Amino acid sequence: MHLKIALLAGDGIGPEVLAQSVKCLEAIGETFNHDFTFSKALVGAGAIEKSGTPLPEKTLERCADSDAILFGTIGTPRYDNDPSARIRPEQGLLQLRKELGLFANIRPVKMFPEIISNSPLRKDLVKGTDFVIYRELTGGIYFGEKKLSEDGSVASDLCEYTEKEISRIAHLAFKAAKKRRKKLTLVDKANVLETSRLWRKVVTQIADSYPEVTMECLYIDNAAVQLLLNPSSFDVILTDNMFGDMLSDQGSVIIGSQGLLPSASIGEHHCMFEPVHGSYPQAKGENKANPVASILSTALLLDHFGLREEYNAVVASVRKSLQKKIVTPDILGSSKYGTDYVGDFIADHITDIDDDMNMNDENIGLGKSTII
Repeated sequence: MHLKIALLAGDGIGPEVLAQSVKCLEAIGETFNHDFTFSKALVGAGAIEKSGTPLPEKTLERCADSDAILFGTIGTPRYDNDPSARIRPEQGLLQLRKELGLFANIRPVKMFPEIISNSPLRKDLVKGTDFVIYRELTGGIYFGEKKLSEDGSVASDLCEYTEKEISRIAHLAFKAAKKRRKKLTLVDKANVLETSRLWRKVVTQIADSYPEVTMECLYIDNAAVQLLLNPSSFDVILTDNMFGDMLSDQGSVIIGSQGLLPSASIGEHHCMFEPVHGSYPQAKGENKANPVASILSTALLLDHFGLREEYNAVVASVRKSLQKKIVTPDILGSSKYGTDYVGDFIADHITDIDDDMNMNDENIGLGKSTII
């Protein structure tokens, strides 16, 4: 298979972790006889510095002309610490999602047995955790009209959703639930928000078309609590843009590190894959950022294009690194391994998975989350 892949490294540790994903894709290409063509483009703070905009037109054109996008991270302290900045790196990512129609963000949260001790929660609570968040990505408060009074003392953000926006991601989430454990949890705030009441109305109607899937509704505050009390009880979580953003960060707490969570952003014609974690500017250039989330995002890319064996090879190699404790310090505080070494280990072992590791069943838990 030939795929054109746009590389948007972004800010902070983005270039470092993305480089490890490219290593793994190159190993997959060599092992399975695929041809991956990579092209780099600017986004975020670096793009602002060079072009005055966080998403240059050339970057958008390159992404639109690619089969897939691998994204690094975005954001820097210069803008994070300046609430008055009118142009911000994050605007480039939001615009990219909107322009390419990437309406479905899929975030699997899976506890690998090899690192269960890394979780701050009790082992009996996190054992068996394997859920996926379907987050609506191009609507809601992040994209609503924003106002600031002339004197800067009053601000507002409009949260708006249409039935169409809710329906299209709801169908994807129900289809995923059918292929998993047949349970879907809608997370909203329908007791307060009109948009949430619309979500509940539309999703409840759609549920009638999927009788094999059990649907439940939880308010966001209760869902956040239940995720910590009983994370293994969740299967597919469906929610809006802002709530999905929050819950997926909480998922990283469950498994013990943001450096382990991948994501896929899917539209009708385009797709993008990126780690859930932020730009971690404090670690920039120090060779200690965890590349696993970015590498697992690459695995989701392979799975999206039907390359199931290739996907399994990447995940199995990641698990081998966890089993042998070839990890960055966020997994084991005393770890002496850096970003590059961990990336090299995973890439080098993609074709050298021990037969007795019996990983296939565990691998399926992550892959089945992305069936569209």
